Amino acid sequence: MKVCKSAIAAMALTATSAFADEAPAVLDRADNGFILMSAMLVLLMSIPGIGLFYGGLARSKNVLSTIEQTLAVFCLAVILWVIIGYSFAFGPTDGALGAFFGGFGTMFLNGITLDSLSGTLSEYTWVIFQGAFCAISACLIIGATPGRIKFSALLLAVGIWIVLSYAPLAHQVWGGGFIDSTFMSYDFAGGTVVHVNAAVCGLTGAYILGRRHDLGRVAMAPHNLGLTYVGACLLWIGWLGFNAGSELVADGVSSLAFINTVLCPATAALTWMSAEWIIFKKPSTLGTASGVLAGLVAITPACAFVGPMGSIVIGFVAALACLWGVHGFKKLTKIDDSMDVFGVHGIGAIVGGILTGVFCDPSLGGTGFKGEWTSIAGQVYGQTVSLLVAIVWSFVVSVIAFKLAKVLVGLRVSTDEESEGLDLASHCERGYNL
Repeated sequence: MKVCKSAIAAMALTATSAFADEAPAVLDRADNGFILMSAMLVLLMSIPGIGLFYGGLARSKNVLSTIEQTLAVFCLAVILWVIIGYSFAFGPTDGALGAFFGGFGTMFLNGITLDSLSGTLSEYTWVIFQGAFCAISACLIIGATPGRIKFSALLLAVGIWIVLSYAPLAHQVWGGGFIDSTFMSYDFAGGTVVHVNAAVCGLTGAYILGRRHDLGRVAMAPHNLGLTYVGACLLWIGWLGFNAGSELVADGVSSLAFINTVLCPATAALTWMSAEWIIFKKPSTLGTASGVLAGLVAITPACAFVGPMGSIVIGFVAALACLWGVHGFKKLTKIDDSMDVFGVHGIGAIVGGILTGVFCDPSLGGTGFKGEWTSIAGQVYGQTVSLLVAIVWSFVVSVIAFKLAKVLVGLRVSTDEESEGLDLASHCERGYNL
């Protein structure tokens, strides 16, 4: 069975490996070019993909503030990634804490040169590819709190989350750390590291921040679903680099990940559309686009380990689960997760992560179980416990991050500023001059 990304990363970043003495790593220009192109696609997911998706869902008075938050968080994420995030995720793992984070050895990309290699890639390529993952993860959080959070508070809280939650969980899942070594779970391209991690942070921030003051009293429909449609399409295209690129070479596994990243969201989109058609009597563009996103999220951990027919089933189940997440979960918790970050990304990733343990079974078209697991029950157990560990880790860090931001800069804009809209109140701009 093909080695997964975490194993490749661990091998590539262990310079003293016995394999290195036998066969020194050599740069493969084809692999390097493939991952550079994949990194470009992942960067496209953040800017403009998620910016347009969220911008269209916002009210017209908050469209620019939502896009500005996305752009600023993206820039913050990539800078923090090269300063400390990469080291915490994939740096040397000496000492007792090595199971939980990578240490300080490669802070500021210390020791990385033009000749540095990560497997068959330039290490700079590996750095920016993984940095693009960090950036899109941070940008996802924005959708939970638009229109009411202080710009400074958002940047501070997300910055803390990047350093203390995203990077350590990336190490634990992909860098040979605690989650991977203990529970032998599959997460090919980020169901746990990216989507559950970011969704828990967004939900936590929305809860601490509180509900919008006029929620339920005025209409809050998306102001421009055309932007949301364009953003969803850009996300889908970018996701192909996100998933297929995570194989790190252009081979059969990357092709499997690619086709699954087409089939699963297509199934989820049709399922969500049909369910709305039955329940609400009419299909909607927003529902279909949301189905695409739900399918993309759900297939992310599974894309290299399940067959195409398995990906279709995952898309069907994820769409129904996320449809409940958008409607039922929000009513159940009464948390004002404005753009349903947890309802789609959190629930979609949980469903996809658990079903990875089912459809990786070779008898169901999968590529096989991981490590010592020999059955669906064992693999599902590993997947489930890994998700729970990530949820708890992200929740604790997120509480600290938002509480600290509240103490240092204040968390929420005033009621008058919220009513005016953050385009004007926070940035002195208008999205539309009519």
